[in-house]
Amino acid sequence: MSKCSFGQRSVDYLGHTISAAGVGVDRKKIQCIETWPKPTTIKGLRGFLGLAGYYRKFVKNFGLISKPLTDMLRKDGFVWSTEAEKAFETLKDALTTTPILALPDFNKEFVIECDASNGGIGAILSQDRHPIAYLSKSLSTKHRSLSVYDKEMMAVVYAVEHWRPYLLGRKFKILTDHQTIRYFLEQRITTTTQEKWLLKLLGYNYEIEYRAGKNNAGPDALSRKHELLALMGLTSPIFDYIPQIAAACLQDSATHQLILNAQSASKPNSYFTWVNNQLYYKGSLYVPATATWREQILEEFHNTPTAGHSGYLRTYKRVLRTFRWPGLKSDVKKYVATCDTCQRNKYESIKPPGLLQPLAIPDSIWQDIAMDFIEGLPPSSGKNCILVVVDRLSKYGHFVAIKHPYTAVQVAQIFIKEIFRLHGLPRTIVSDRDPTFLSQFWTAFFHAQGTKLCHSSAYHPQSDGQTEVLNRTLEHYLRCFAGDKPTSWSSWLPWAEWWYNTTFHSAIQMTPHEAVYGKPPPVVPFYVPGTTAVDAVDTTLRERDTILRQLRQNLQVAQDRMKYFADKHRTEREFQPGDWVYLRLQPYRQATMRNPQHPKLAPRFYGPFQVLSRVGTVAYKLQLPGSSRIHNVFHVSLLKKKLGRMSTLLPLCLP
Repeated sequence: MSKCSFGQRSVDYLGHTISAAGVGVDRKKIQCIETWPKPTTIKGLRGFLGLAGYYRKFVKNFGLISKPLTDMLRKDGFVWSTEAEKAFETLKDALTTTPILALPDFNKEFVIECDASNGGIGAILSQDRHPIAYLSKSLSTKHRSLSVYDKEMMAVVYAVEHWRPYLLGRKFKILTDHQTIRYFLEQRITTTTQEKWLLKLLGYNYEIEYRAGKNNAGPDALSRKHELLALMGLTSPIFDYIPQIAAACLQDSATHQLILNAQSASKPNSYFTWVNNQLYYKGSLYVPATATWREQILEEFHNTPTAGHSGYLRTYKRVLRTFRWPGLKSDVKKYVATCDTCQRNKYESIKPPGLLQPLAIPDSIWQDIAMDFIEGLPPSSGKNCILVVVDRLSKYGHFVAIKHPYTAVQVAQIFIKEIFRLHGLPRTIVSDRDPTFLSQFWTAFFHAQGTKLCHSSAYHPQSDGQTEVLNRTLEHYLRCFAGDKPTSWSSWLPWAEWWYNTTFHSAIQMTPHEAVYGKPPPVVPFYVPGTTAVDAVDTTLRERDTILRQLRQNLQVAQDRMKYFADKHRTEREFQPGDWVYLRLQPYRQATMRNPQHPKLAPRFYGPFQVLSRVGTVAYKLQLPGSSRIHNVFHVSLLKKKLGRMSTLLPLCLP
């Protein structure tokens, strides 16, 4: 009895108000239509007219009522007038009157039309194309990041749950403009969200049909009602300040003389013309030597969304169609070059800076070495990583299979066992900035042994190019011999080491084995009866010295050749302490989980940051923010000088 009402003048039932006067509309069901905001753009107006036009046969004199609104869709016709306001309100009233929303007939099939957009979801419940109720809901920030499929399914589930009293226990049809939704019940359930949707739709008897978006105007307009579109135009229309530029011409003494010459018949000038109280030069409006106007024009023709931060030539051609002044080309070139946004987000169209600086050639074998890791290998005999150690003079290498994860202590023990026992402690070790090589233990251990550690600059692995090239060579060998059985790569490692050390090396013009041992690598011996070979000690030493001298000469020739060809594609670039520079971290570091970014839209450069000092020949130390967690020494190829005035905004922080 608590759910019954007696003696009432009106009753709200299933979206309608039933009274003695008849059946009216439940105002709560169509509130989204009544509260539709006044359109501020042509796209918003088209959305409203799309909804209204879809049901125009239910509105008497629809064409007459909507004419002031449809006229606004013409080119340059969007002017919100009194007639447009009246038509908008009248049309909303007509859409929300009783003839539009019909009483549900439970003997007929219900139809739900659904759609979703970036801003919201919308749906219409109808029978025989007569709307019964409208539904519109804006999406939260979390839901706006969902895929199109998820948004469309959310609209379907939300509408079915909302109109449950109409739909439960009878068959109904769902219309959607997303093809994939048709096969929802036939698809594999892969996410927890899909499981929830399936549970919510269980118990309903429905059929999903596809309808193209152009034929789904009603729910499409409802779903897009909540999108607030920002007007992307000029900060100030050009034609608004053209009269002010003309007035500035009259006030400028030099320009005033040009105006008099253009007006004078005795001094005809085919370039300057005076038309409608405005000075033109070659058909373009002449701008006087007032820095404010010229800079404002350049800003409008370069910085705005319609200008698109174009390059120098495109910006110049765009300005030239409307304005001219002496030195326009140089002004545009300077403005584009000093644009802060362009400097952050555009690549440099020049040769990479920083001439090649080869490492000094060592004096003796196994005194100066380089180290690196090859990671990401499949497990093989309990190992999944390779420690690569190469002598920088002889190019002789050792490949040691190790297990990842590893600690600095473990790597040091492996180094003592596999390298030190054969060659002793080196004088220098060149490596990248792997956490193992930067650890406190590793640094202290080799410092105590008198070994100097040399690390590559931040995000510039080319500094240790020797091991980087050797890594590729070793990976190529393993790929050839262990590709069909990847987990067997560790058994091929000894063969790979022998192959590499006994193969001719173009840099030293001999094999690494010959460079170390003073003789060619041994071959399969063939016994010749009655022969024997005994080398005198002095002959051996002389040959040894000759090989070492030849080794250094060959390395010097190889380095000179490498530097010559490398520098052909590079430019020399220098900075001074106190200079401000932009920093490029791509492709080595683009984003972190703490501060995720979309790589395609991420800035190309960060900063600007101030140069503290020069490190070596082609590296610089920068003043980075205290919150940064990266090394502050960078190769010159990652730096670009900041041009123009310093912005009052904070530097673009590192990711």
